[in-house]
Amino acid sequence: MNKKIIYFLFVLFIIFEARAQENTKPKAMQWKDIPAWKSISTASFKISPDGKWVAYGILPVEGDGELIIQNTSDSSDKKSYSIGSTNMPNVAFSEDSKYVAFKEYPKDKEKKANKGRPLPEKVILLELQNGKKKEFEKVGSFSFNNLASTHLALNLTKEGNSGDAKGSDLLLIDLKTGKKQNVGNVSEFSFNKSGTHLAYTIDAANQSGNGVYLMNLASNTTTVLESDEATFKSINWTDKGDAFALLKLVKDKKYKQEHGKLIGVKNINNPQLTIYDPSKDSVNFSQSYTISPNRRPQWSEDLTRIFYGIHPLVLAKKEDEKTEKKSENQDSLKLVESEKLRKILADTTIKSMADLQKAIAKSDTSKTTPTGKPGDLTKPDMAIWHWQDTRLQSRQQVLENQDKNYSFWAMYQVSTGKHTMLQDSTMKELTILPKEKFALGADQSAYELDINLDGQNYRDFYIVNLNTGEKNNFLEKFYLPSYASFPRSSPDGSKLIYAYDGDFYIYDLENKTNTNITEKIEVSFVNEEDDHNVIKPMQNALGWSNDSKYILLRDGWDVWQVPVDGKSQAQNLTQNGRKEGIRYQTRYIIDEEEKGYDWKKKQYFRTYGENTKKSGIASVEPGKAGLKAGVQSLIWEDANINRLSKAKSAETYYYTKETFNQPTSFYLTNAQLNEHDALTEGKLNDVDYAWSSGVKLVDYVSDKGAKLQGALFLPANYEEGKKYPTIVYYYEKLSQTLHNYSTPGFSGTGWNPNIYTSNGYAVFVPDIVYTMDDPGMSAVWCVIPAVKEAIQTGIIDEKNIGIHGHSWGGYQTSFLITQTDMFKAAAAGAPLTNMISMYDLIYWNTGGGNMSIFESSQGRFTGGPWENWDAYQRNSPVYHVKNVKTPLLMLHNDKDGAVDFTQGIEYYNALRRLKKPVIMVQYKGENHGLSKLENRKDYSVRMMEFFDHYLKGEQAPEWISKGVDKLNLEDHLDARVFGNN
Repeated sequence: MNKKIIYFLFVLFIIFEARAQENTKPKAMQWKDIPAWKSISTASFKISPDGKWVAYGILPVEGDGELIIQNTSDSSDKKSYSIGSTNMPNVAFSEDSKYVAFKEYPKDKEKKANKGRPLPEKVILLELQNGKKKEFEKVGSFSFNNLASTHLALNLTKEGNSGDAKGSDLLLIDLKTGKKQNVGNVSEFSFNKSGTHLAYTIDAANQSGNGVYLMNLASNTTTVLESDEATFKSINWTDKGDAFALLKLVKDKKYKQEHGKLIGVKNINNPQLTIYDPSKDSVNFSQSYTISPNRRPQWSEDLTRIFYGIHPLVLAKKEDEKTEKKSENQDSLKLVESEKLRKILADTTIKSMADLQKAIAKSDTSKTTPTGKPGDLTKPDMAIWHWQDTRLQSRQQVLENQDKNYSFWAMYQVSTGKHTMLQDSTMKELTILPKEKFALGADQSAYELDINLDGQNYRDFYIVNLNTGEKNNFLEKFYLPSYASFPRSSPDGSKLIYAYDGDFYIYDLENKTNTNITEKIEVSFVNEEDDHNVIKPMQNALGWSNDSKYILLRDGWDVWQVPVDGKSQAQNLTQNGRKEGIRYQTRYIIDEEEKGYDWKKKQYFRTYGENTKKSGIASVEPGKAGLKAGVQSLIWEDANINRLSKAKSAETYYYTKETFNQPTSFYLTNAQLNEHDALTEGKLNDVDYAWSSGVKLVDYVSDKGAKLQGALFLPANYEEGKKYPTIVYYYEKLSQTLHNYSTPGFSGTGWNPNIYTSNGYAVFVPDIVYTMDDPGMSAVWCVIPAVKEAIQTGIIDEKNIGIHGHSWGGYQTSFLITQTDMFKAAAAGAPLTNMISMYDLIYWNTGGGNMSIFESSQGRFTGGPWENWDAYQRNSPVYHVKNVKTPLLMLHNDKDGAVDFTQGIEYYNALRRLKKPVIMVQYKGENHGLSKLENRKDYSVRMMEFFDHYLKGEQAPEWISKGVDKLNLEDHLDARVFGNN
C-alpha cells in the first residue's frame, strides 16, 4: 500500500479515536442540563415494618417522577411506577407489610397547562407479594387502619356544588375481599391504633345528618354517637387508641365565633359519651368565653379528664347586621335621592351654575352618618406605633391571626363535671406534662419589650397542679441563653431538667426540690464555641431514660449518663471523644414510639471527627445495672454518614452515606452494622457528567490565632500542578460540609458548588469564627489567611479568585472587598451593608426589629450603635466603599423581608457614585431568596456568566459590559428565556 495512503489512514484513525474518546468523556454539566437531572427523594424513603421492602421516589428537577418498590433481599425484584409531578411522594406500607399505597399526581405538562389550578390525584394500591395493582381516582387523602391492616380508607375529593357541605365521600376498602363501602359527606376520619375502629364526622348540605360516628370494622356496625345541626371536628385518639375526643361547634349570629362543645368517647366497644356544653355552666365557665376550635381536645392517660382550648367570644359588629339589610338600604337611598332632586328642582333661588353646585353639595347625604349627622363614613387604614409597645406594630401584624386564634388550656373533670381554666393572659405558655399530673407554665410579658430590643431572653415559669388547677411560682426572671436551658419534662412527668449559670438542675415536681446534677462532674456542659452575645449557653441534652432515672448530657465531645438523684456517680459512656477529637453529636432514635431511651439496651450515636471531618456511627453497650458501658465504632469513614433507622417489626436497619461528588445512598444492615448492602446505589441519569475529582482539607490559623479548617473541592478532571480559577464560599463555619452532596439544581441564591466544579472551577469553603464587636473584621481575619493557605496547595490560581455569599455571607462578601484586593470578582446576595442603618430597620418576614439580632444573635455586637459607634462603623461595608476595586454582582430583591432592600440600594448607589464596577439585579416581588423557578434559573446563569468573564476571561455578555435599558429589557429577557441562552 502507498505510504501516503497509510499515513492518511493513520491520521484519520487518530482523529476518529480522539473524537470517540471525546464523546465518551464525561462532559461538564450546564445549567440547561439540570431540569432533567434525577435524584432520590430521601425524605420519601420508607421501609416496610417487616423490613422486606423499601419504597422511594426518584424525581427530576422538573418533570415527572417515579416511585421504586424494591425487595430488600432480592435486588432484581424491583419495579418502577410513574407518579407524575411532585416534590414529595406520598407513600405508606400497611402494618402487616402486605400492601403499599401511594399517590399518583398529575403530570407536569398537565399542571402547567392548567396554570396552577388543582387537578385530581390517584391512589395506587399494590399487593407486594404478587404485584396486583388497583387504582382509585380523585383521592384527597388515604390511610391504612394501622395495626389491623384490614382496610384502606380513601377520602375522595369533593366534586361539584354541594351547597355548604364540607364533607366528601369516604371509600372504605376491605383488603382481603376487595369489597368497597362508601360513606358520604365525611369531613374527618381517623382509625384507632389497633385499627379495630374508625371514627368519622359528617358535614352535609344544610348540616343534615351532621354528627360523629364510630364504626366497628370487624362487625361492620356503625354507631351514631352524636348528631345535630352543628360542625364536628378535631378527632383525637389517645395513644393507646381506647378513647377519643372531638369538638362540636354551633353557630350563633350574635358572635363572630361558633359556640364550642366538648365530646369525649371511651369504652369504644360499648361507647360511653361525655358531652360538656359550657353555655349551660354559668358556675365554673365564664360566659364571655367558649371552647375554641383552634386546639385539639385530648384525654388524660387515665381517662378521667379532657383537656381543651377556650377563647373569648367576640360580638358580631353592627356593620354585619347592615350587610343583611343591604337591599333595604338601597331602596331607602333611592327614595332619598329622588326627594333631594325634587327639592332642588323646586328651589327658585338657583340662578346660576354656581348656585346649582352649592345646592347639590348642601343636599349631599353621602357625608352623613347613619344618624343623619355630618361625618366621615370611611375609616382610615393606619397603625399607631407607641414606644411602650412590647411588640412592634409590624410584629403584631404578622402575628395578628395567631393572636386572634390563640386559646387557653382548660380541663374538664369527667366524674365531677367540673371545668377548670388552667391559664389566662398572665401565663400565655402552657405545656401539659406526661401523665397529666402537672403542667409547665411560662410568661414573658414582663420582659417582652426588652427581649425584642436586646435579644436577651427571660421567662417566669410556673407549675400548675392539674388535679386542682393551682398555679405556683417555679423560676422568676429565668435567663435563657439558648433552648438547652429551657425546662423539659421526664417521660413520667415527675421531674424537669433545666440549666442555670452553667449547670444542669433537676426539679422534682412532687417533692418540690432542686438538685444540681453536674456540679461534681469534672467537665463543663457549657457550649464554649458559641460566640454569640449570650452568657453560658449550654450543650443540648440528648434525652431522658425511659424510667426517668437518668439523663444523657453532652460536653461537646463525650456523652455522659447522669443520675437525676444527684447522689449516684455520673458516667462518661463514650470516653474517647475529647481524647481523639470525636464529637458524639446525636443519639439515633430507633423506636419512633419510645418514651425515653432504654438504658438496658444498646444505643447508637452519630460520630464526627472535628479535625478529620470523618463521620460514622458508634454503639454503646449496656453494662450491669446500666452503670458500665463500652463504646464501639461501627462505621467510621471519609463520608457523611447520617440517617440510621430500623424496620418497625424486624431487626433490619438502614443508614445513609454520601460524599461531595456521590449522592446520598441507602445501605441495608443489621444491629451490629457489619453488613453493608447497597439499596439505592446505581446510575439514575443517562448522561455521564464530570464531577469534582475530590476534596482536600486545608488547615490554617486565623489572624487572631484560632485554628480553623477549610474544604477545598477540586475541579473535575483535575491535573496535579495545574492552577484553577476558584470560587470562595462561606457562611460562618462550613468545613463540616466537606462530605455533603449538593444535588444539582436551581437554588434560591444561584449557588451550586457541583455545577462550578463540573465546569472547571475549584471551590474553597473556609471557616469563620467571630470576635465580639467585629463581625466584618472577623471575616477578614479568617478568610484571607484561609485563602493564602489554600493557595499553597498549588490548586488555586491566585490571580483568578472570586468570592460569593448570600445574606450573612453576602455581608461578608461586601465587607471583604473593602479590605482587600486579592479577589478578582465578587457576588453578594442580599447583603447587609450599613450596620448602623440596618440596626433600626425591621425584619419584615417576622415583623420584629433587627436590634435583638445585632445584640444577641448573628450581629455579635454589644449594645446599640450609639453605645458602640466605632464598632458599627468599622464593620459596615458602605463606610469603606472608596476602597473597593473588585467588580461586584449584587442580588437584592424589593420584597426582601430579612435584609431590607435599602441595604442593597445604599451600597449600589455609593459604589455607582464612585464609579466602581457594580451590577445589581433585582427580581420584582421576590423575598430574601428567589422562589420563582424562572428567576432561580436566570440568576444561576447570570452569576456563572459573571465569574466566567472575570475569572476565565470569557467574553462578557452585554448585560455585564453595558447594562440593559428599561426599554430594551423585554427583548433582552425574551432572548434569554431558559433554553434559548
